[in-house]
Formats: sequence, C-alpha cells, structure tokens
Amino acid sequence: MRASWTLPSAWSAYPRRGVVVLATATAVLNGAVTADGQYLTPRTAVAVVSGAALLAGPRLPWFAAPLTAVVATGLWGWPMLSLLLVALFDLAACRRITMAVGSCAVVLAVNAVAPAAISLWRPQQYGPVLFMLLAMVGGLWMGNRRRLVRALNDQVEHLRVERELREETARAAERSRIAAEMHDVLAHRLSLIALHTGVLSTRASTLPPPVAERLTLLRTASTEALADLRDVLGALHERGPTAEAPPSPILRDVHELVEQAREAGQQVELRVSGRAEQAPASHRLALYRLVQEGLTNARKHAAGAPVRIRLDYGGPATVVEIINGSGETAGHGTPSGFGLVGLAERVRALGGDLHAGPHGPGSWRLAARIPRPAPPAQNGSRP
Repeated sequence: MRASWTLPSAWSAYPRRGVVVLATATAVLNGAVTADGQYLTPRTAVAVVSGAALLAGPRLPWFAAPLTAVVATGLWGWPMLSLLLVALFDLAACRRITMAVGSCAVVLAVNAVAPAAISLWRPQQYGPVLFMLLAMVGGLWMGNRRRLVRALNDQVEHLRVERELREETARAAERSRIAAEMHDVLAHRLSLIALHTGVLSTRASTLPPPVAERLTLLRTASTEALADLRDVLGALHERGPTAEAPPSPILRDVHELVEQAREAGQQVELRVSGRAEQAPASHRLALYRLVQEGLTNARKHAAGAPVRIRLDYGGPATVVEIINGSGETAGHGTPSGFGLVGLAERVRALGGDLHAGPHGPGSWRLAARIPRPAPPAQNGSRP
C-alpha cells in the first residue's frame, strides 16, 4: 500500500477545491437543518474539520481525510454524505479500492442504528449506496485517465529525447566521416608533396644551395605533417585489423553514381555546369554525398519516378539540386530520416545551406548551396 496521499492532477487543482468547499457548506447547512437551525454544534465542527482535511490533501497522512469523513457520516448520516463522496472519489482515484469499500461498509454499519432523521437507510434504502458506488466509479475513471495521460506524456517525452539523441548521433557520425575523408584527402596531397620534394632532392647537386636547403626543409615538414595527421585522425577510421580500407570518396565521381542508378532502372537526368576541378575537395565530397542521398531517397519513396540532378561547380558557390517526381514507395527498407540530418551538418560545417521539402505537386527537392572560401590575401611581397 502506498505511503503517501496522492491525487489525480486534473482533480487536484482549483475545481477540486471548489467541490470540497461546496461539499463542506452543504454538510454544514444540512447539519443545521437537522439541528433545528443551530450552526454552533459538534456536527458543524466535524464537518469543517473534515472539509479542511480534504483541502489539505497531501500535507496530511493519506488516511486523515477519509477517516474524518467516515466519522462525520457515520455519526450524523446523510447531512455529511457529500464529504464522504469526495473522500471515496479520492480513494478510488488513488487505487485504494479496498479502503473505499471498507469506509462504505463502516459508515453503513454505524449509521444503521442512527435516528431516522439522519439515517442513510431511510427514506431511500439503497440511495446512499448508489451515490457511494458512483463516486468510486468516477474516481476510478479519473485515476485511470490521469495515469493514461501521464504514460502518454512520458512516452512522447521519451520519443522526443530518443529522436534528439539519434539526431545528435547522426551529426557526430557525419562529423567523424568528414574528418576521416579530409584525413584521406590531406594525406594524399601531403604524400604527393613529400614524393616530389624527395625526387627533387636527389638532384640537389645541380641546384643552388638555398633552393636545395628549402627542398630538404619542405620534404621534412611534409613528412612530419603527414605523420602527425595520421596520429591525430587515424583513430577516426573505425575498422578492424582485417577490414579492407574503403575507397576514398574524392577519387569517385558523381557520374559513377548516376550510371549505377541508371543500371538499376532509375530515370536520371544529369546537368553539370563547370568542371569538378574548380570546386574544393570538401565541396566535391559534399556533392557526392548529397547526390547519393538524393538518389537513395528517390528509390525508397518514389520508385520509378524520374530524377533531375543539376550541379554547378562554377561561380561563387557550389550548387546541387535534386528533384524527383511522385512514385510508389518501396516495400523494403526502413526510412530513418537521419541521412538528411548528417548532410545538413556537413553542409553547415562548410558554411552552406541545405533545403529539403516538397516541390510542386507530388515532387521532392533536395538542394544545397556551398559558398567558396575566400582566396588568401596577396600582399605582393616575396619571401
């Protein structure tokens, strides 16, 4: 049995206080009627005490309010019945059915020998019993509704927190993927620098001493930078010792994705402006992931619909736009919606904007605009 007195949230606010005050006033008036119009009587005091206990609620032991209502109703009968009904409602709402039934039995047993003027058995023998039963049924309904609403609110809150955690996990995974891809790109470029400076160093005897010294310094710096980069970011490649290294995305082209989609039966139209070499490596990686996600979503949610892809490598920003028409939803796969969360994180990291949503009747549009980084300032001085 619970050790505290609890009330349903919908029944513990101002409406309940009004009901308790009304029940107390009714008990006082009925008591005065049965006492020949006298208000300063023991029954009036007990009615006020019982009403105060019902108003106090959780600040008193859980049995205080029902006990005072049982005593008042048992001794003075139907004039105090309104207080007992409120107490029975509270007990039933808190799942104290045994206590509520026991209170009814005690009241009816004690009141069985009461005078006819205040008896619960006359003039309607089963009338008070019906009112008590209705109070308990109403309390059960209110308590169950309260618990259902609370459970639904907890479930909604749990789903909200779970979705936030999954979105944060998707963002973190995308950041790790970006860092890993840039590690591959930078390692490739630094290894080329080290390779070419090493080749030139073999001909140091034919070069001026300052140039040969600078070549040696450049080769040493690039080798050390490559080692530091592998030490710091190499842990981002979460692979087992026997796993094969995935191909570097920078070496793959969007045209490969389009061709693979066409071979799979998708109707893909690709329009490209400018040359891919005009865009930074980070932009090309982002565009590759965007096109990959757009084609995947089109296969999942609009199977058989034509897809239009527009890429713009020229201009002050790199732009990609993917539009697919309406089609049938694929019967396999479980769409999670977190691929776009990771792409949005990637595009924001590059200072761009990502838009995804309906585009006309039955079509969907995924578009991103990534501004080019500002070129380094040229001061015209020579080293």
